[in-house]
Amino acid sequence: MDSTSRVPYVEKDECISCGVCVEMVPRVFRFDDDMKAEAFDPSGETVGKIQEAMDLCPMACINWRG
Repeated sequence: MDSTSRVPYVEKDECISCGVCVEMVPRVFRFDDDMKAEAFDPSGETVGKIQEAMDLCPMACINWRG
């Protein structure tokens, strides 16, 4: 896993619950109780794999913080 100061986060008000990030990177993203994606373990996967999920998000609602 990459150690980085960048942390992924999901703009939940924009999330449409498509599941792309959850399917691609289940060690980082999951659905919350409202079926919105959330980054529960930002260090669970490489930055490259997280970025790939971000790039495929149809709403572009996953961003880097930090």
